[in-house]
Amino acid sequence: MHYDVFGMCNALYDLQAEVPETVLEELGFQKGGMFLIEEEQQRAVVSRIYEHIVNAAPGGSGANTMIGLALLGSKACYTGKVGDDEHGALYVNGLREKQVDYPVKPGTGETGISVILITPDAQRTMLTFLGASRTLGPDDVDLDALRASKYLYVTAYLWDTDNQKEAVLLAMQEARKAGVRVALSLSDPFCVHRHKAELLQLIHEHVDCLIGNHEEAQVLMDVGTPYEAIKAMAPYCDIAAVTLSGEGSLLRHGNVIYEIPPFKVHPIDTTGAGDMYAAGLLHGLTHDLPLEVAGKIASYTAAQVVAKLGPRLDHVDSEALRRLCGTVESGA
Repeated sequence: MHYDVFGMCNALYDLQAEVPETVLEELGFQKGGMFLIEEEQQRAVVSRIYEHIVNAAPGGSGANTMIGLALLGSKACYTGKVGDDEHGALYVNGLREKQVDYPVKPGTGETGISVILITPDAQRTMLTFLGASRTLGPDDVDLDALRASKYLYVTAYLWDTDNQKEAVLLAMQEARKAGVRVALSLSDPFCVHRHKAELLQLIHEHVDCLIGNHEEAQVLMDVGTPYEAIKAMAPYCDIAAVTLSGEGSLLRHGNVIYEIPPFKVHPIDTTGAGDMYAAGLLHGLTHDLPLEVAGKIASYTAAQVVAKLGPRLDHVDSEALRRLCGTVESGA
């Protein structure tokens, strides 16, 4: 089996629940915040909000991107660690239903969960329990599947534990040996702050395509504007993408910079926009489309996520893609 993209990230089962503000007060979390929680808290939260759940699906940033790639017609394979529990089984089955291959054996313990609590004012409060996802290690990387891929895609979220770092380094080293190109998502400004020096070295040694939003990029390169950031990335990687929220994105190949305009939509929920941007960009790159066209696909698909609730799309309008981006081969 050959793949367009082999992805790696934390495997988190998403639970979205619509709750009254009294539930947030009862649980003791500030509305609109993002919180890491431990196992005991996770159990208490899930049991309290279970009857309010409106959507449950496999998630985590990398999985969102792999699902987006499959939706666009690319062949995707995903590596992330789940536990040997009900949510782990649901996670694996959910990915396979979305046509994403998942070759990793479950670990022990509880699967990581991302609980998104939605209050009547549309505010989102995110509670993340990493669970078994933190146990991902080198033995979980299917090297045959990796070598049979065009791109390896990794998120910086994996740079927080030593065993996950070892898995990432093994994958990147083996990708280089096999001629597989490497893409890295900066993931989160806090990740960049925590691991800036290590990430710069990793990018310089292993990464062909770097993807981040303007805040992440500016923190990484220690500059004040997105333009300065994308220019400063030139010595580190061949291709770079910097997203500008509702203002489109910048793409750089060598010394050439492309300004990709946004596709205007009525914004409802920005969750998952960056993940879908990465999916669109990687779909274009793995199908040998011009970088500017790949950027338009990325911008369009990210906008479609913003125009709906939730971090993933159910379908992509392939005719719209062809009209907007020229000749786009899509299995959507």
